[in-house]
Amino acid sequence: MLVFDADDTLWENNVLFERVIDDFLGWLDHPTLDRAEIRAILDDIERANAAVHGYGSRVFLRSLGECLEKLRERPATARERREIDDLAVALVEHRVELMPGVADTLDLLATRHRLLLLTKGDREEQQRKLDACGLLHHFRAAHIVMEKNADTYRWLAREHAFDPEVAWMIGNSPKSDILPARAAGMNAVFIPNDNTWVLEHEELDPTDPQVLRISAFPDLLHHF
Repeated sequence: MLVFDADDTLWENNVLFERVIDDFLGWLDHPTLDRAEIRAILDDIERANAAVHGYGSRVFLRSLGECLEKLRERPATARERREIDDLAVALVEHRVELMPGVADTLDLLATRHRLLLLTKGDREEQQRKLDACGLLHHFRAAHIVMEKNADTYRWLAREHAFDPEVAWMIGNSPKSDILPARAAGMNAVFIPNDNTWVLEHEELDPTDPQVLRISAFPDLLHHF
């Protein structure tokens, strides 16, 4: 069984958020704080909101608004809210663009293995991307969950009746894809993405023999 992450594994995602953040930091033009200091404040706000409200563009816009209010020490005006929404138009209108080699690689892997897809985030937003990606016919099932933790992977194994010890979770996020899958007894394939969200960063054990590290998605064909 091969289980695949979606965002930033099958297609680019966080780079869009990073572009909006870059525009937001320039738009704020804070008189005393530099961009790195503002970004640290925004990261803290995003971390808190993710724990309570989950993920996706709506929570992201909420975080931008709260960051503005914190820095300006007042509620955001209606005009400021509209301007923040305008900054993030690309998040809503962006078409799904697959990573290089994803479609062809899945074509072959689906002839050799059972494939599942596991993604987290806002259900409506994630479903839109799944419907648009053109890949769903490769997967036995696609699941959208609020969070990816060890219990999520244990549930997935029960739901599809597979042995975690011979299954592999494939993704770009140490925090959501690799570490919790390993905690649930699964193997993992780590495909680094330079644009992975900072809140998804965690240290991996370089000596763990059950974590395979590859540099690009098509490299999966050398191992599976």
